[in-house]
Amino acid sequence: MKVLLISPGKDEYYKKRLKLALKMPPLTLSTIAALTKPDIEVAILDEHVEPINYDDVPDLVGITVMTSVAPRAYRIADKFRKRGAKVVLGGPHPSALPKEAIGHCDAVVIGEAEGTWEKLLEDFKNGDLKQFYFNEKPPSLVDLPEPRRDLYKKEAYYFVNSLQVSRGCPFDCSFCSVSNFFGKTYRHRPIADVIREIEHLEGKFVAFIDDNIVGNPKYSKELFKALIPYKIRWVGQSSFNIIRDPDLLKAARKSGCAGLFIGLETISEESMQEIGKVQNDIKEFKVGIKRLHDHGIVVLGAFVFGFDNDDKDVFKRTLDFAMESRLDLAQFSILTPLPGTRLHEKLSSENRIIDTDWSKYDMGNAVFMPAQMTPEELQKGMGWAWREFYSYSSILKRLFNVNFNLLQHLLYFAPLLTLNLSFKRALDFESKMAKASIEKH
Repeated sequence: MKVLLISPGKDEYYKKRLKLALKMPPLTLSTIAALTKPDIEVAILDEHVEPINYDDVPDLVGITVMTSVAPRAYRIADKFRKRGAKVVLGGPHPSALPKEAIGHCDAVVIGEAEGTWEKLLEDFKNGDLKQFYFNEKPPSLVDLPEPRRDLYKKEAYYFVNSLQVSRGCPFDCSFCSVSNFFGKTYRHRPIADVIREIEHLEGKFVAFIDDNIVGNPKYSKELFKALIPYKIRWVGQSSFNIIRDPDLLKAARKSGCAGLFIGLETISEESMQEIGKVQNDIKEFKVGIKRLHDHGIVVLGAFVFGFDNDDKDVFKRTLDFAMESRLDLAQFSILTPLPGTRLHEKLSSENRIIDTDWSKYDMGNAVFMPAQMTPEELQKGMGWAWREFYSYSSILKRLFNVNFNLLQHLLYFAPLLTLNLSFKRALDFESKMAKASIEKH
């Protein structure tokens, strides 16, 4: 029996685009592969780094689906089904819209894979595949098998050491799909299990892909303390309230924290209340970013445009704040009503969703009617913020005025410059493609 697990790309330009950025291996697929019994031949195909060979038809195809790649995933599923393979879809989008997904596959895994995947494989062997599989309660995270990293096409990735220590988030922001997928729970793996996995990794750089690695400060402090002897360097995603706990921040630094992705979201108090992000206090942003820098931690601040309180000046105000705060890196997104979120329910009830093409639900397209500007102005403003923040003058100004001490500055300058220039090259590529598309039509 042969099983092929696929991470789909988004469009015809994804390979060229990703050559300009750092690529992460598909941890979801390697985790599912680890749940597959040894007597089953399993392979991983990441369409971001290699093409699909539809002539090599496995018995079963499993596809993980984010909303923005749903149309592509459906096309892949349809092609394999025409060739005689059975297809399973899972991930955030099919979990939110299982009845839509089942129109393109033989079975849908709703929510987490542990327990459901093993049952699905058994049913498939017995010729009794059901349409929907889901867990009655969240699966245990104790003694999980280690992801099959041996299945990665390693030369295609900057690094392969990504892992997850928790699932879910203790917060419930209106635009976030995490709670819909994991349920309103926040669970952890035993620290001993995490350390055992760390010991088996090659190399000393690790990316934790948790939605919030400090969601439970007590657990996080214990984890960070356990990591210290291994002398790793790691990056992860954190809520901003890490800056309010000196002991937690110190523990993160001692454990090897090199950088954090933090959802700052907005510099508007009204917008912050709109999304219900109680853990963010805008008045603390600048001092908090400096505090992270003082601990030698690089900060990627993420911002979202398109809240009802956002007017046309929000782009400049946000950019000015990002520059004044000396953010090392920034991400600018358009508010996106992902299926299953409270935001989607709200905008749907107000008849403000203007585009249901899932491929545009990638945080870069305006798919709803904003309150104080046009969709075109929203999209144009976001693009302007990206280009201005990653202009050559901005990069030099930010990197030479960073708050790190001299030793930390020398240690981080080269990789930070590389990351900033990678973002700029990707933006230049996007502009080139957009211009070519306009000229073509």
